[in-house]
Amino acid sequence: MKYNELPPAQLPDATEITNSRDLPFKREQIFKAFENPERLARWWGPNGFYSTFEQFEFRPGGSWRHVMHGPDGKNYPNESVFASIVEPEQVVVEHISAPRFCLTITLQELSEEKTRLVWRQKFETVEMRNEIAKFAVDCNEQNLDRLAAEVRSFV
Repeated sequence: MKYNELPPAQLPDATEITNSRDLPFKREQIFKAFENPERLARWWGPNGFYSTFEQFEFRPGGSWRHVMHGPDGKNYPNESVFASIVEPEQVVVEHISAPRFCLTITLQELSEEKTRLVWRQKFETVEMRNEIAKFAVDCNEQNLDRLAAEVRSFV
């Protein structure tokens, strides 16, 4: 069956960017890299970036304000709210500063020592998704590389 012949329920959402990675770690180990602000600041963002956290309330409804500092010397302020946290399975972040999106990070246990991480960003419009996808797909992969290195350093 060709892509354009898929029933509507099976078509990917045109407003989403999805990255996925199978990691050789327990999902609890990966989750710890999200819940700990010092660890999260070390890996959050693509290569060459680092983050300064102004507020980090890791709980449903909690605020997360940080600045991503780019290798070009520019600062990128971010404001988000933790919409949902299900330890150690899922973190949902509503990015409320521009560009607005909902980030859902799901940790699916594949075996005792292997976890599938799915990183899904849902944007308000297809146009916004397409604009952000020009750089975010590769940046998300770099982010996952940095996450894997952070988890590896603690196991």
